[in-house]
Amino acid sequence: MAQDQEHTHEHSHAPTVSGKNEHKVLLSFILIFTFMIVEVIGGLVSGSLALLADAGHMLTDAAALALAYVAFRLGRKAADSRRTFGYLRFEVIAGFINALTLFAIVVWIINEAWRRFQEPHDILAGPMLGVAIVGLLVNIIVFWILTRGDSEHVNIKGAALHVMGDLLGSVGAISAAVIIYYTGWSPIDPILSVVVSLLILRSAWRLLRESLHILLEGAPADADPAAIERHLIQSVAGVESVSHIHVWLITSGKAMATLHVRPKADYDASSVVSKVEQELKSHFDIEHVTVATDWRSSNEDCSLTQSQETD
Repeated sequence: MAQDQEHTHEHSHAPTVSGKNEHKVLLSFILIFTFMIVEVIGGLVSGSLALLADAGHMLTDAAALALAYVAFRLGRKAADSRRTFGYLRFEVIAGFINALTLFAIVVWIINEAWRRFQEPHDILAGPMLGVAIVGLLVNIIVFWILTRGDSEHVNIKGAALHVMGDLLGSVGAISAAVIIYYTGWSPIDPILSVVVSLLILRSAWRLLRESLHILLEGAPADADPAAIERHLIQSVAGVESVSHIHVWLITSGKAMATLHVRPKADYDASSVVSKVEQELKSHFDIEHVTVATDWRSSNEDCSLTQSQETD
C-alpha cells in the first residue's frame, strides 16, 4: 500500500479579510451608538416602551458592531504556527454571540410589555414620534451601508440583522406614536413591541443556526460529501473512486476539503489530482483542497466517521 500526498498549489490557509468590511462596520457603529443615546433620552422623556426597547436593541447593535469590528481586525492577523488557518473563526464567534444577544433582547421586550399591560404608562406621543422618525432614518442609512458589497458574510449579516430589527422597531414606534396621538390608546405601544420582538426572533434563529453550523465544522449546503463523490466520479476522467471526504467552512464563504482519490491504472496520478482540485474549486467553490492519492485495493472506514462502540 502506498499513499502519496498531492497538493499542487501553494497559498495561505488563512483567507483574506476585506478592509471595506471593517470601514463600514466602524462607520455603522458610530452612527448607531450616537443615536442610541438620543433614543434613550427620548424613551425616558416620552415614557414609550417601544422607544426604550428600540434603544435597548440599539445598545446591542452597537456592541455587536464593535464586536464585529474587533473580529475583522483579528481576522486580518497572519496565520502562525499555532493557528495555521489564521483568526477568521473569530468572525463566526461574533455572529454566534450576536444571535444570542438577539434572543436576550426578545425576552426583555416581552417581559417589559407584560409589565406595561398590567400597569399602563402615560406616553407623550409627540416626542415619541419625532425620535422614532429620526431613528428610522438612521437605521435606513446604517442598513444601506452594511448591505453594500459583501453582505453575505456571516459577521456582516449578523450586524445587518440587528439593524433590520432596529429598523422594524422604529417603524413600530412610529405607528404606535401615531395611534396614541389620535386615539390615546396606550396599549398599542407594548403590543407593537411584542410584534417587533417576534420578527427579531425569526432572524435570530436563522443567524444562530448558520453560525453554529460553521462552528461545528458543517459542510456548505451544496457541497456535502455524497454530492462531491458523485460529481468527481462522473466529471473527472481517471477517477476510480473517492473516499474519506471531509468538507467544512472555516468562516462564511470559505470552504475547505480533504479527500482520498484513487486514480485509474492508466492515468497519471498528478494530472488526476490537479483536475480534482480544479473541479472542486469551479463547481463547489472550495478554495483549499488537500487530495491524497490512494492505491489501496479497498477503502477502510475513516476514523472520524465510523461508529464507535463502547464496552
